[in-house]
Amino acid sequence: MDNMVDSLNSAYQEFVLAAANVLEAKEVSSTQKISATDAALENFKQKWELFRVACDQAEEFVESVKQRIGSECLVDEATGTVVGKPGQGATTGLPPISAVRLEQMSKAVRCLVIELQSGAGVPGGGSQSHSSSAPFDTRFSEDSAQ
Repeated sequence: MDNMVDSLNSAYQEFVLAAANVLEAKEVSSTQKISATDAALENFKQKWELFRVACDQAEEFVESVKQRIGSECLVDEATGTVVGKPGQGATTGLPPISAVRLEQMSKAVRCLVIELQSGAGVPGGGSQSHSSSAPFDTRFSEDSAQ
């Protein structure tokens, strides 16, 4: 994470320096020194693009961390391993389910999302049945009703 912050900071500093160089070149330029201003503007454009790339990479990193934390919290919640504050019970009110069961449900959701994205959920757009390589646990009535 430190590398991501350093990379973003470096790209920002270079972008600001390029902007300052454009302003300086514009201030001292006359009709003979237009090429210096053009070069400064081109450098500014390059630094702007590099800064945008660094911002996009940082955003992707943050999103991946959010997803990982969310997944870990979901697994903790589902398996009943939620850590409470000292002196308090850590019950969630939901019966814990196995990590295997949670993974099966996650795979099923991913498959459904892929089918919907490819148009399979649209009438006439594909198969209406869903088969999973990992069958559902039949102890849960909501799965056997499908």
